[in-house]
Amino acid sequence: MALASPVIAQGIQPSPILTLDQDRMYAGSAFGKRVQEDLQKQSSELSQENRKIETALEEEERRLTEERATMEPEEFQKLAADFDERVTGIRGAQAAKADNIRRQADVERARFFEAAFPILLELVEETGAIAILNNTAVIFSVRQIDITDAAIARIDAAIGASPLPEAPGQLPVQRPEQDSNTAEPEPTTDE
Repeated sequence: MALASPVIAQGIQPSPILTLDQDRMYAGSAFGKRVQEDLQKQSSELSQENRKIETALEEEERRLTEERATMEPEEFQKLAADFDERVTGIRGAQAAKADNIRRQADVERARFFEAAFPILLELVEETGAIAILNNTAVIFSVRQIDITDAAIARIDAAIGASPLPEAPGQLPVQRPEQDSNTAEPEPTTDE
């Protein structure tokens, strides 16, 4: 008696076309869950920091307004302008922190899909498929060609929840200090 291939054992039938729910694959993986938890924690910490800063700035503004009656107009205007400039700088810095969290989410997702690619390729080879379609582009399909659960299980086994190492040639990761115009190009391989 012949043994069933791993994908058939997982309920996936050999098919030339497979479907995959990319969003569910990422969100359902141990890696995706860890990233979401990390980003949620960072966002929560930033929100708390923003509330503390806002409270301190409101207190400073209130104090400045109260002291206005005892100051010369020129002195008050200078202090008010300095305060406004500082507030603008603080808001810009806090917005940059929020942008960095969003950018980190995008980078982590891209790194995940790069790490998942060889695993998806194995599933394609094992099923004899010629293509994997994102399920959002499919109007109708049978459940037996959806490889999302199998992909999640294999990706969890291969990469787990740990951060992926940044290896040369693995993925161009844009650092917060880089803008999109200065990111290093993706390395190419001649095959």
